Amino acid sequence: MAGGGENKLKLLGMWTSPFALRVKLALSFKGLSYEYVEEDLRNKSELLLSSNPVHKKVPVLIHNGKPICESQIIVQYIDETFPGADASLLPSDPYERAVARFWAAYIDDKLLKSWLQASMGKTEEEKAEALKETFAAVANLEAAFKECSKGKPFFGGDTVGYLDVTLGGLVSWMHAGEALYGMRLFDATRSPLLDAWVDRFGSLDAAKAVLPDAGRLAEYAKKRQAEQAAAAAAN
Repeated sequence: MAGGGENKLKLLGMWTSPFALRVKLALSFKGLSYEYVEEDLRNKSELLLSSNPVHKKVPVLIHNGKPICESQIIVQYIDETFPGADASLLPSDPYERAVARFWAAYIDDKLLKSWLQASMGKTEEEKAEALKETFAAVANLEAAFKECSKGKPFFGGDTVGYLDVTLGGLVSWMHAGEALYGMRLFDATRSPLLDAWVDRFGSLDAAKAVLPDAGRLAEYAKKRQAEQAAAAAAN
């Protein structure tokens, strides 16, 4: 695997973070070896704080001592820095590359934001409104998959691409969210293309090597919710 020798890669992450998972997926599909450092976000390491002094968040990729922050930027950096690795994630065509970047931003800014609000809103009205926004985002992303895939299995066509990795970081959380809240983000009626994509992507060896168990994620979420409820009650 590439990534050794003069190309030393170290990833600072947290096992539950969909953003860190996004980077792990990119490294996995590119066939790159790296050192992984699990961070405790309640007791952040000096390495994390010095590597990402602005946001103080994971993930951070350190390449030959130089830190790169923010998951989408990191994935693009990996693809551009290691063009000869196993897979090319970003399209070679400039227009298609711009389209992929647009939808990647949409996943974080619209889909993920409203989906989290639908699960964690303070009132039922907030949750209902967020759910409406989530399903609108799903409909747009379903159309984007149809456009980008051109009838093939992945956003990247015959092989996994940038958008597959971007959305792929959420796959385990999709299953965990369904177990926790009974809400399926993609389904065969509302978004059949994306519903099939979830299973197809999750069955790939490079994805299975990285994605955490959904049941373990659900237990983690329950524990965090209980801790937050206890802290709120104490105040």
